[in-house]
Amino acid sequence: MNHLTRYSSIFLLIFTGLLTAACSRNVKPLPAHPLANSSAHAPVPGSPPSKIALQGYAARPEVQLFVTRLVQQDGFKQQWLDDILGSAHSNALVISAITKPYESKPWYQYKPLFVNDRRIDAGVDFWNSHAQMLARAQQEYGVPADLIVAILGVESFYGREKGAYSVLDALTTLAFDYPPRAQFFQHELEQYLLLCREQSFDPRSLTGSYAGAMGVPQFMPDSYRQYAVASVSGGHPDIWNNWGDIIDSVANYFKIHGWRENGLVALPAALLPKHAVPPTLTITQVGVLRRQGVILSAGPAADTPSMLIPLQLKTGTQYWVGFDNFRVITQYNKSPLYAMAVFDLSARISEKRALDGQYAPP
Repeated sequence: MNHLTRYSSIFLLIFTGLLTAACSRNVKPLPAHPLANSSAHAPVPGSPPSKIALQGYAARPEVQLFVTRLVQQDGFKQQWLDDILGSAHSNALVISAITKPYESKPWYQYKPLFVNDRRIDAGVDFWNSHAQMLARAQQEYGVPADLIVAILGVESFYGREKGAYSVLDALTTLAFDYPPRAQFFQHELEQYLLLCREQSFDPRSLTGSYAGAMGVPQFMPDSYRQYAVASVSGGHPDIWNNWGDIIDSVANYFKIHGWRENGLVALPAALLPKHAVPPTLTITQVGVLRRQGVILSAGPAADTPSMLIPLQLKTGTQYWVGFDNFRVITQYNKSPLYAMAVFDLSARISEKRALDGQYAPP
């Protein structure tokens, strides 16, 4: 190799090294993790904008299934449902209350809660103050005034005790944190949201019972949408403030559920000695009960539908026989103790009003 060739080779090696070093200074290092690159978060063209993070109940998967169903079936906007349910608060007092209802008490403890002088006197006053409305409802719906008055007395003490729980919080808590009745309360929550949409109510604004019952008659949302009437106020039924709507809504509820005008509700009964107690709270017939040792007045025909009702006293058990109108009262509240308290209160209010010189049916 001559000198010229040798010098050319050395020059080429030096130039190549300089070029490589210069290029290496212009190459950016790879990120440590793909997500560290901000371009990884860029939306795909044409994709919807990312949602705001869901809050509270709305962030739970089972609640999102509920939301999806309401969007598809009822036409709700998902963002509105997410906002409303995200603002609901779980209430431990609601769970505590529903697991210890008054109706779990024995009759001798339950009865004084509702059948007492205070409610009887208030019932007479309420009847006297709203006699015309009650008489009109009785004539139109065939439901006696004393029953309507007793229902309002038991449910809310004639509007004085309508409940202070947030209806939204109560229904949402029971719908998603109380598995034994989750299906029922999810239905009621749906009905509540529909009701609020129909009436332009803010779902966060209404208060009621621990179970989500509302207004003076304590209607659940489904009952409101099916049975409440606006015969006086016009427009949407006002079961919070309009006494005409309140009275007619209760009467309409009982009429639709099959109340028999002038029909029997219940009669006192007894058991023949040495007879086993027949099945209780089971629909049967008067003739069957008599053959099983139940004694009651001779009035009802043998084929009259009936049930034996046991009421626990401090010592022993008291028995009554309930008829179809008793069953109808249990459609308002399924507890036989509730139905008996309403029946007893209605009779005592009628009696007190008659003794005070006002007309009341026997």
